[in-house]
Order: sequence, then structure tokens, then C-alpha cells
Amino acid sequence: MTEIGAFPKRLPPISLRPCLTDLSQAINYGEIYGELSRLNLAVYAPMNYVHASKLSKYLDKATSEGDALRIKGQEVGIVRLMTINLLKRLESSVYSFRMTLDRIRELINGMIGKIDHYSGGASIVDVAELNNTDFDFDDQNTDFLSYGKNRRIDLADMDYLSWREQLAADAEILNLLALMVADITSEHDGKLQELLKLITQKITAPINDDNKKILIFSAFSDTAEYLYANVSAYVKDRFELDAAMITGSTNGKTTVKLQHTDMNTILTLFSPLSKDKDILMPESNAKIDILIGTDCISEGQNLQDCDYCVNYDIHWNPVRIIQRFGRIDRIGSRNAVIQLVNFWPDMELDEYINLKGRVETRMTIAVAAATGDENPIDPDAKGELEYRKAQLERLQREVVDIEDMQSGISIMDLGLNEFRLDLLDYVKTHGDLDAMPFGLHAVVPSSADCPPGVIYVLKNINGGVNIGNQNQIHPFYMVYITNGGEVVCDHLSPKAMFDTLRLLCKGKTKPIDGLCREFNTETKDGKNMRRYSELLSSAIDSIIDAKGQSELDAFLSGEAVSFASGQIKGLDDFELICFLAVR
Repeated sequence: MTEIGAFPKRLPPISLRPCLTDLSQAINYGEIYGELSRLNLAVYAPMNYVHASKLSKYLDKATSEGDALRIKGQEVGIVRLMTINLLKRLESSVYSFRMTLDRIRELINGMIGKIDHYSGGASIVDVAELNNTDFDFDDQNTDFLSYGKNRRIDLADMDYLSWREQLAADAEILNLLALMVADITSEHDGKLQELLKLITQKITAPINDDNKKILIFSAFSDTAEYLYANVSAYVKDRFELDAAMITGSTNGKTTVKLQHTDMNTILTLFSPLSKDKDILMPESNAKIDILIGTDCISEGQNLQDCDYCVNYDIHWNPVRIIQRFGRIDRIGSRNAVIQLVNFWPDMELDEYINLKGRVETRMTIAVAAATGDENPIDPDAKGELEYRKAQLERLQREVVDIEDMQSGISIMDLGLNEFRLDLLDYVKTHGDLDAMPFGLHAVVPSSADCPPGVIYVLKNINGGVNIGNQNQIHPFYMVYITNGGEVVCDHLSPKAMFDTLRLLCKGKTKPIDGLCREFNTETKDGKNMRRYSELLSSAIDSIIDAKGQSELDAFLSGEAVSFASGQIKGLDDFELICFLAVR
């Protein structure tokens, strides 16, 4: 256990709400939200200004009212996406917000210039395209980002004067916002200065021995670049420590002089123990103590050498926050304690949620106006805001496990990539597992955190059902039960179960002779499995309220056995994939 490491203790999260700036009479978040709600962002919706008689030229299919509404609906969807994106970038950093304002202003001014120089006849303008790097990882997957590619419109087909009027109104609002934030340089950036204070405190008073490592996350590459420019110089000058940045959209950067700055090299220097630096880079003495990254490293990376994770921006999807912290909250940590720090906008959570809700509602009504929807306010959207609010409230008080989230989280949000990577690595070495028979078992030693008992891995062969949709890895069910019949980890906690399995099994490539002899003696070489049948019965009872004791012995041999009864709701038939005896 000492060699592998243990689960670190989570300290209560630190919630910080720095002011936008220390400048007197400066704009605040609420005032900026108010200005943003006035935007039309008409530059992204030119089809609204195409004459009805000319619409057929720009439809992908035969002309119809439905197609026209569909395209207009797409454009309004883009406007909604861009408006919310501006809010997200403001919450991320003033620098990121200012960069986005400048890009949109440039786009609008260019379009106004083309209209002003238009003197009649054909004049083709390109529909504004969205840049993938302007969005966070979640929004990068939206279909809206493909809209506008290779799409062109003739000004002669448009009410271009009305379009120009709306463009000019947007330009005025954006110019005002740009003016309001122009003076908020890095020296007057309240959030950045708070981060530098936090870094100083962590380095001068580590929470674990002399561990100075800090992992800083942002949803946007612009913010990551901004932080790297300021933080790397600060820690190098004050503490002679090296920093690095990984965004996924550009090559990595670091103050360490390296021949290669790829992701793997940087991560290995940041977390040398978990990344096996002594094997991969045995001759290098370099190390990185401060790592700044986007969500490209929020999954599938073991960075548990670090004990301090900072969310510089609060992601609108609470799962992302938990996934980020999961990089250091891992088995194998040599740290006794770990710390999560969250930066929040300088306002109360209710006000924060309400402001976002008002912006989203306004945009939803705009979508309805363009598409003819008679019920623009979706009750599900209201419920989503309430769900998000409840989870964000919890995240201010505690570090929440993904399995503890109440609803709305899919299997793709579980953050299980590291286990998939383990599996892929195993398959590369040992070949495909499809030919493996069911019912296999292994024997491993117990530990202080893993008491004697059995871990059963089951499969529901009626794959179309699931009790209350609670099991996030359905049709597979895993239960860890002690020899005394107490459930250590149930089927609703897959992440914790995978962590436990990894802890018990990783690094063990051969049977442990002494334990196998004990198991074979106890079971008479597998002929007497009564005790394991009884434990399996208790495990099944923890999933469903049904017993099938007479069939359990056959079940242990790998045969499919039905546990169906009138009390079962959704789970009928199981197969035993394998089981792990913990002694």
C-alpha cells in the first residue's frame, strides 16, 4: 500500500470572488451582463435580412417556409451561442473577453465597410464563420460551428440598410464595452492579482511537505495564454520556479529549455512520479511546478504528484469542475491532503444564475420569433438552470463526486478515460479479450482500505432495461462486498470501484501462489463455492430485491441464470463476467 500510495484527504474547497478590478468607478459583472443582453449580433444572422423573394437562392433544399425557418433558426442559435460565449469568456478573464470583443468588432466593422462601399449590382459577402478555438470544449461540439462555411450572400438580395442599422447598434455597444474594460490591464486585473497571491501563499506555505506544485485550469486558450505570460514570469522572478502551459490548440510552452514541448514531455516534468519520469527521461533534471491548461487535460491524465488544483473559471457544466480536480484526486498520491480552489464571479450565486437565465431566456424568445415556436420557454431549460444552481451551491461547500450528482450526467461525463487507456495498453500487450470465457476469477491481498471480501462484475443480458436509469455503466454491474456481507462499494459508484480494482490489481502480473493455495483449499479446488454463493446473493440483493439461492452455484460457473421475480424492475438476466477474491 505504501508503494502504491493511497487516497489523499480532500480539504474543504476554497471559494474566491475577487473584484473585476481595483480601479475606482470601474464597471462590474452585472453592468456588463446588462450591456450584453442588448446585443443583437446581427453579423451572425444575415438571412434575417434577405428578401423573401430571394430566399430560395440560399436554401439547401427545395424552397419552402420550413427550410427558411430552419436556416433562420440556425442563425439565431448561433447568436445565442455567441452571446453565452461572451458571458463565459468574461467569467474566464477580462483579457479573453476583450479579445473576443475585438474579434467581433473587427468582423462587424468590416461588414459595415462593405455595405458603405456598395453602389448597386452584385456584391457578394461571406457569412461570418465561427472559430473553434473561441469556444470551450463543450461548445466546440455543437453543430452550429459548421454553419457559415462556404456560405455567401449577395447584398443585392438583402435589405442591407436595415442590416447595417443593426450592425451599427451592435458596434456601438461593443465599443462601449471595450472602452469600459480597456483600462483593466494585468496590474489592475483583480482576478489575476488574487491568483498571484494564492500562488505565493501555496509556494511559501505548502500543504504537503515541500510540494510547490499547482495545476491551474481555464476553459479558454486565450485565458491560458494570458495566465502563462503573467504567472510564468512571476514565479520565475520571485521563486525561481518553472511553469508550463498546455492548451491543445497550440504547441505547449514552458520556461524550461527543452528540445520538445509536446504534451507528454511537459506532463512528465510536472508529475514525474505518476508519469514514470525516471524511466522515460532518466537523464533530465528539469522539473515544472506550475502547469496551466485547458480541458484538453481534464480527462485521462494522472497528475497526482500535484496537490493543488485551481479552477480559474467556473465551467457552466459542473461535471468539468469535478473532472479537473480528478487529475490530482487519485490513488497513488503521495500527498496527505489535496486542495481545490474555485474562482467565482464577484456576485451572489442567485444573482449569477438569474443573470445567465435572463440572457438565455431572451435568446430563447428570439429563436422562437425566428422559428415560429409558440412555446419558447422550455420547462426543461428552467429545470436545467435549477439543477446547475444546486450543483454549483454544493461545489462552494464541498468537493462533489460525479456519482453524487443527482441527475443529468451521462456515461461520457464519468471521466473514465484513464481506465480506457489502461485497457488499451493491456490489449496491446495481451491481445483481444473477446475470446476470454466468463466466470474467471483472481485472488489478491487485502489492505487497510480494501477489506477481505469479493468484487463481483456482472452483466445484465437484457440490455434494454435499467432500474430508474441509475446505473451509469449499464448493462454492467459491480459490487464489492466484505466476507461479513457488508457492501463496501455498490453498483452506483463505478469510478470508486474502478479505482479500487486498479489499487488491488495494478502491477500484479502473476498469480500470488500463497493466496491461491488458500483459496483452492477453502473451495476444494472450486467444487465448494457455498460461501461465495452466499456473498453473491447479498451482492445481488444490493441491486435488486430478489434471491435465487438454488441457482447461484451454477451462476458462479459462468452460466446465465435468471433472477427474475415479481419484485424485479428492469433487471432480469445476468451473466458473471468475473470476480475478484480479496483475502
